[in-house]
Amino acid sequence: MTKKGYYAAPLFSHMELQYNEFLVGKIREAYPELGLYVPQENGEINDKNAYADSILIAKQDTDRLLESNIMIAILDGQTMDVGVATEIGVAYQAGIPVIALFSDSRQQGATNEKKLAALQEVAESQFPYVNLYTIGLIKTNGVVVNNTDDLITQIGHYLNK
Repeated sequence: MTKKGYYAAPLFSHMELQYNEFLVGKIREAYPELGLYVPQENGEINDKNAYADSILIAKQDTDRLLESNIMIAILDGQTMDVGVATEIGVAYQAGIPVIALFSDSRQQGATNEKKLAALQEVAESQFPYVNLYTIGLIKTNGVVVNNTDDLITQIGHYLNK
């Protein structure tokens, strides 16, 4: 039986599209047996020169997510993409494990005394923030990692459960 996965990531800038292509390529190379749905590859709803209404977009992506055994979520960006956060909620409710990547380099230095002291000053945090409710939904049935190698490893772990 072929396993299915859903790749949730921001897909609106050239940088995001290129990164998604790169990471999806790595995932497909590591797990060729995984049927991976990538919304940006669905031209019917994501060709930005064409038109797809909100109901069509929601139905197609949600149907594919609910058919999946795992979800891979990219949390990177100025803030977590609101569509990705919504998809995480759908996955949580359906009991689909989420393997999430949060690679923000500002996570480094967690033992640096100056960075820790700066937390006591208003608006001087040196660390990134990600919504803890959404992280809790992920961690209830999945995992958050901070690099692509761990992401690839964790996908295998969850596919073999």
